[in-house]
Amino acid sequence: MEPRLNIFASQSAVGFLKRLVAAHQPLTGSGLPVATQELVKIRASQINGCSGCLDMHVKEAVAAGETPVRLSLVAAWREAKVFTEAERAALELAEEGTRLADAATGVPDEVWERAAKHYDEEQLGALVCLIAGINAFNRLNVMTRQPAGDYQPGMKSPLE
Repeated sequence: MEPRLNIFASQSAVGFLKRLVAAHQPLTGSGLPVATQELVKIRASQINGCSGCLDMHVKEAVAAGETPVRLSLVAAWREAKVFTEAERAALELAEEGTRLADAATGVPDEVWERAAKHYDEEQLGALVCLIAGINAFNRLNVMTRQPAGDYQPGMKSPLE
């Protein structure tokens, strides 16, 4: 598959992408576990069909020590016994936050309450921003048909 657009050839796009990448930096110190962050990015990317983000975040999760069993069960997390209650709450919030257009009422209160049982305000803020951010990256990649498969963990971004 060939990309529709070399997004790095557009000064406007590069400026936006640099700011989007920079917006994620504060999330690393939020206390939200790295494993949870990667699982959430993977689940949103599965829903959105973003191969580029799946390529990146599955490989980053493996490099961080995530197991193949857990990674293969992210799409079926509701039925899988391998996730903690906190991870399940984060995955549920990620799904609801990614599928906003599917529900006229947005994220249901009970979904929010389950997440709030496991995460403090700092972590919830990071989780919400993480979900919004990965959805933005997913939409950019899907719209422009960015190819996947070449990412290597820790790979330097073309934005640097």
